Amino acid sequence: MTLIREFVNQEEIIGYYLLKEVEVKLTNSTPPKNYLDIVLSDSSGEISAKLWDASEVDKETFFPMGLVKVRGVVQTYRERLQMKIIQIRPVKEEDGVKLTDFVRSAPIRAVDLIHTIRATITSIVDEEIRRIVTYCVDKVEEKLMHYPAAKTHHHAYFAGLAYHMVRMLELGEFLCGQRPFLNPDMLRAGIILHDIAKPEEMVAQLGIVSEYSTPGKLLGHISMASNWITEAAIRLDIDLDSPKVMGLQHLVLSHHNLGEWGSPVQPQTAEAVALHHIDALDAKLQMVEDALNTTSEDEDWTRSFAVSRIKEFIV
Repeated sequence: MTLIREFVNQEEIIGYYLLKEVEVKLTNSTPPKNYLDIVLSDSSGEISAKLWDASEVDKETFFPMGLVKVRGVVQTYRERLQMKIIQIRPVKEEDGVKLTDFVRSAPIRAVDLIHTIRATITSIVDEEIRRIVTYCVDKVEEKLMHYPAAKTHHHAYFAGLAYHMVRMLELGEFLCGQRPFLNPDMLRAGIILHDIAKPEEMVAQLGIVSEYSTPGKLLGHISMASNWITEAAIRLDIDLDSPKVMGLQHLVLSHHNLGEWGSPVQPQTAEAVALHHIDALDAKLQMVEDALNTTSEDEDWTRSFAVSRIKEFIV
């Protein structure tokens, strides 16, 4: 079976794929006709696909997180590959394929990522900060084992959120060694807490987000994480006016940097400035890595955005 990263223009494909997203839409024709706007995925990447002239049966047959067998033609549209589906059906038991074969996951085992996060928490010297971080992580540890960090952009795969945290912790340790004015306890705590409410913001299965939860839509992970810090302080009998509590809340509330990016305040402490840039750096480099890993070796440029395949310029 051809992996999605190996698709080339005008190639006819027959294979099994995960139906990651599906939405019924209407064409601009007169009269308008139904079609299915689909995202197919496998362990190597994903591709947009269209099933034109979708029937009522089609609309009632295909749903996200289902495995399908597809025959289609790969085409270039606006400089990106997509698939025109000719035939599609749900996978049958006799096809011998299973869902986990098509799920992308972090390159490090989830259990090892959680171990690193827990070890980092233990290394936090300040008892009150350590107890607050422990309280918040305890709320989502089971989900942290498999949740992605985002729906589509960065670390959007099985255990992606924990992997994002660990990579950020590595960057944070380097910066604390290079910049002694940074408070290691606060920065480690901020890295662990900045996205800690993501598992409650999104609804995900096997690292694939199907939708945002009601709290996610109404509150968002930033405000939820800040509320968890308050909740932890109350439960642990820590003064809510403590500079530590306020400092942790500021780290969470400011890590997106700008209001239009979701942060109600901008970074105003050294650790908050560091956290924002560590977060942005890891997210952007992961997007570059994903683009490179999902592009065929015979292509000079990635499909998703302008990144050269000449990797030595990036490393």
